[in-house]
Amino acid sequence: MIDPVLERWRLLLGESGGACLGGQQLGAQAAARDAAMDWLYGRDDDLRKRGVRRSGPREGGTGVSVLTTVDWLDDITRLFPKETVERLHRDAVERYEIHDVVTDPAVLERIEPNPALLKAVLRTKHLMNPQVLRLARRIVETVVRQLTDKLATEVRTAFSGTKARRPGRLRQARNFDVTRTMRANLGRYQPDTGKVVIETPYFFTRTRRHLEQWQVILLVDQSGSMVDSVIHSAVTAACLWGLPGVRTHLVAFDTEVVDLTADVDDPVELLMKVQLGGGTDIARATAYGADLVDQPRRAIVVLISDFYEGGDPHRLVRIVRDLVEQGTKVLGLAALDEQANPDYDRELAQRMANVGAHVGAMTPGELASFVAEHVGR
Repeated sequence: MIDPVLERWRLLLGESGGACLGGQQLGAQAAARDAAMDWLYGRDDDLRKRGVRRSGPREGGTGVSVLTTVDWLDDITRLFPKETVERLHRDAVERYEIHDVVTDPAVLERIEPNPALLKAVLRTKHLMNPQVLRLARRIVETVVRQLTDKLATEVRTAFSGTKARRPGRLRQARNFDVTRTMRANLGRYQPDTGKVVIETPYFFTRTRRHLEQWQVILLVDQSGSMVDSVIHSAVTAACLWGLPGVRTHLVAFDTEVVDLTADVDDPVELLMKVQLGGGTDIARATAYGADLVDQPRRAIVVLISDFYEGGDPHRLVRIVRDLVEQGTKVLGLAALDEQANPDYDRELAQRMANVGAHVGAMTPGELASFVAEHVGR
């Protein structure tokens, strides 16, 4: 019997790692996995240039017919765990641009929706005819619903903290005001025991305060590199929509500016309207967002972009400075997704920070907490 560890190394290395098996052949399931990975990674031109082969040379003959994309999808679903399948999907559509993974009706009817496929649909929907687009919409709806359910819980948790903490008489442990109690009783500190004797405990009442209306204006760069942030911006806007004290706007931009606020309560419809790619005029989009502000001191402008400006960077910095000086909170996010791993123009981001913008990267939950913190004041 082949050592499972050696077998995994053979699968990882391809034919080049055959020596690690000591002349033994792969088992039936491992051989099927090897064939499925070779169908995808065997087309890697970089490996070919370096003389590395995942499997033997492809030749004509009377052997087994070449796998179709549908066959391959069926095979990987049967052979690999879900996490591996999602990675294979992602590599197929992003690394090797096998577009029929999301444009072939036969494939779309059986494929299991996941975030990698959602991104692929958004990138390729302009290639789809109406029939294929209807099938692809299933992927968008399923993944968006999963993301919304998860984020909605985080948003509710963040906004549950927007309650007044006034002194109260109801003595419950959850209402115990530790800070005020310690401050009032510090005079009874006992050095020998290291303890404070509490003579008068204090409590607060957790009654929801009246929330004055705040504007949250999300300006989202829809260039191709920002697809994760576009998805999470749509979902975040939908979760903020209708919350007490919050009025949400969502604006997408490249060199043009498109106000998508009318669809903010339907992130699926919104994402189907987004057109990824094109240039970037961040200053123009920021100027549009500035014009939407009604009450400067009750507005949060969230600019989600990689800050690679194709327009006028001096104008952008000037608009951000004017917003900050009028009392508006400006948040520049280089990424808004679950990983919050930013790739951005640090020089321009620093210039924005120098005039008062908060600049960084956030997960959607962290953005919700930031909004809740300011709305609840």
